[in-house]
Amino acid sequence: MEHKIQKITPNLWFNTEAEEAANFYTSIFKNSAVIQITRYGNERHEHSGVTEGKVMTVKFQLEGQEFAALNGGQQFKFNEAISLIVNCENQEEIDYYWEKLSEGGDEKAQNCGWLKDRFGVSWQVVPAELGEMISSPDSEKSERVMKALLQMESKIDLETLKKAFEG
Repeated sequence: MEHKIQKITPNLWFNTEAEEAANFYTSIFKNSAVIQITRYGNERHEHSGVTEGKVMTVKFQLEGQEFAALNGGQQFKFNEAISLIVNCENQEEIDYYWEKLSEGGDEKAQNCGWLKDRFGVSWQVVPAELGEMISSPDSEKSERVMKALLQMESKIDLETLKKAFEG
């Protein structure tokens, strides 16, 4: 079985929810799958008290991007210092990913297209063209878009951004 190794793989540290999170994420994104589950063996069990046979790591893929998820314990928590960006083609996609990823998440952590899911992972659900809009050489256009974006209290309204861009 030949498998091309991905050079850089994001690793997500969970307390005990790695498999649940991988299954949740792969249910949302197309072209996604859980690839491999590794369980704690006797060595780790004796060292840390983790029950032998419990899930240690989960390798999964979302839209062709591989991720690793580790059940490493509760000493580390997710924060907004890192987020996963979902580039969307239209408002329908924005609405879909927003609804799915925010389900059971922290409603207080929703702002300008950012959300925190039920596992504490931060996501940015954005229109694919946002980068072009805010980096436009026409500074008036980009400033209008930024102003409109910063006023959005939760998910992004693409039509509002387009109107701001056009003036």
